Amino acid sequence: MAAPPAQELTLIGLCDGELDSKKYQSSYQTNKVGGQPDWLPLISRQYPRCGRCGVPLAHVVQVYCPLDASPYHRNLHLFACPGAECSAGPECWRVLRTQCLEAEVAAAQTPSRSLPAQGPPLSATDWCDAADDWGMDEGGDDGWGGGVKEDSQVQEEAAAPEAEAVSDTDVSSQLQDLTLGESQEDVPVLRSFFISVMEESDLGEEEDDLQHAQKLLKEYEKREGVKVGELDDCGEGGSGEEKYEKTRARHGDAIFSRFMKKISPCPQQILRYCRGGKPLFVSEPPPNMPQVVSVCSSCGGSRTFELQLMPALVSLLQRKDGGAEAELEFGTVVVYTCRNSCWTAGSRSALEEFCFVQTDPDQQLFK
Repeated sequence: MAAPPAQELTLIGLCDGELDSKKYQSSYQTNKVGGQPDWLPLISRQYPRCGRCGVPLAHVVQVYCPLDASPYHRNLHLFACPGAECSAGPECWRVLRTQCLEAEVAAAQTPSRSLPAQGPPLSATDWCDAADDWGMDEGGDDGWGGGVKEDSQVQEEAAAPEAEAVSDTDVSSQLQDLTLGESQEDVPVLRSFFISVMEESDLGEEEDDLQHAQKLLKEYEKREGVKVGELDDCGEGGSGEEKYEKTRARHGDAIFSRFMKKISPCPQQILRYCRGGKPLFVSEPPPNMPQVVSVCSSCGGSRTFELQLMPALVSLLQRKDGGAEAELEFGTVVVYTCRNSCWTAGSRSALEEFCFVQTDPDQQLFK
């Protein structure tokens, strides 16, 4: 697995228009809000339930995030309970990680020449079809910390004198996806939106100008032997009133102010991604945060920060087809994943990762 880069690169996700299923077919390589999750081939369809009220959770976000130097396609899916009394509860969120080798994707996307003629086709394989992606840089960069592994092109097969028989395992593996959990009608579905990706550094021109001015100011102070004071975000010296307000602020308020200042160049960001980096908290996290984040339930290894959901996402979380609005509210949802991104080739079950939920600056919940 790829080690975190020497210089942390933060990527931000922005809403990039509604994903109309009548016009666009999403795939596991699509970064999106809401809708139905696009599971990788071989992965059984999952219907996680709320740990508080027991209802099926709504799919909130899907991120395609393969790692550098890894042979795996890789997805993260976040689910939450849309109930009014559950959205902020730690037991009401789930994060699932799935992975799949390119060879497994190619095998799943290759049509069989000998499916039985009787009966309708298995609808559970529809989502395996290759689909147009959205928000992907030209040249094959997916924008989430790894190169995009392009869909394998299905080669035309020459006619054979005898049709090959379908094995029992092939049929049973396809049927398994159709019989897991409850029907899709029971699962709440949120309106779906594309997520486009950009580097946070592309927003930093004004910040770079301020830092340059600060550098020139320090050089002037050193050369002249005077103390002018630091510039604020408007390029002016800090006032006595500002200093008074800073000393007056509670520590939690300072953290919230830092959060707001960091996202101020792009307050409409709905997601931040920086695997191995540091999250932005809206309030003081527990002092024992490294102990709060549990180890990987699969390999027992440590977890690392990967992404977080931002407040601007809340307004997008609405039920599909004009239903009641989802009662999802949060300050930020911070996701930690297995540092080794452990996975067993051929596995059909998603692995659960860890999330830390913060609401307003005076209240925090975690799992």
